[in-house]
Amino acid sequence: MKIIVIDGQGGGIGRSIVERLKAELPGAELIAVGTNALATSAMLKAGADAGATGENAAVYNCAHADIIAGPMGIILANAMLGEISPVIAQAVSGSRAEKVLIPVSACHVYVAGVEEKPMSKYIELAVASIRKICEA
Repeated sequence: MKIIVIDGQGGGIGRSIVERLKAELPGAELIAVGTNALATSAMLKAGADAGATGENAAVYNCAHADIIAGPMGIILANAMLGEISPVIAQAVSGSRAEKVLIPVSACHVYVAGVEEKPMSKYIELAVASIRKICEA
């Protein structure tokens, strides 16, 4: 199972996802894709098996993923202060991979029905969803 974790900015959400997945799904291949070197580095330090940075890395890896995980902004053009290009958003949303997205209000998108929770709880729920997909 190839799991792509995409993040930008400082990579904190991606780092947390990678840490949890590494512990709970040790056999999964975890690829960190950062929109910048800082985000990629944070996810690699958390235990990702490999990492790459930038738009082309996102496009290439999304095409070869079984699961894509990250903050909700990865499907929104110009999210994360412009770090998510329209090309990255298209690569993620157009991929056949299952997507597990964490709601982040900083993206100026609110999903009706989603309760306000601490980020750690959202990450816990995301990892549980990924584990369920892998077990299916």
